[in-house]
Amino acid sequence: MYCKNCGSAVEQGAAVCTNCGVPVGQGTNYCGNCGTELQPGAAVCMSCGFATTGPVSVAPPGAKSKMAAGLLGIFLGTWGVHNFYLGYTGKAVAQLCLSLCGLILTPCTFGLSAILFFVPWIWGLIEGIMILSGSINTDADGVPLGE
Repeated sequence: MYCKNCGSAVEQGAAVCTNCGVPVGQGTNYCGNCGTELQPGAAVCMSCGFATTGPVSVAPPGAKSKMAAGLLGIFLGTWGVHNFYLGYTGKAVAQLCLSLCGLILTPCTFGLSAILFFVPWIWGLIEGIMILSGSINTDADGVPLGE
């Protein structure tokens, strides 16, 4: 990967270019794929054919997977697994407690407390969809989710 501002090589997952200090993905002077100098306003690099326009998504190394978090929310959201994965332990513990209370109390209340089990299930389903659609796009530390 190359800096689009100065053309120097940039490490995979870096947030800024160590040569010029510009955030990775910003700039229009050089190709981000091969580092070749671009003609002003070029939409494609003439050297490698890489598209020079459009957003660049750079997830730092070790970023949590957006797909994994979304699927965990959809399938295991009742237990708060996706929130544990993303580092939101407070929400995760709340979902886990609601689910366990619903599961334990349902036989004692003839099914009336089953709602305590379904609330976190719906909550997890909605959050899973929000993660996959991009509405939730960072983990608890503010690190962008990777693909």
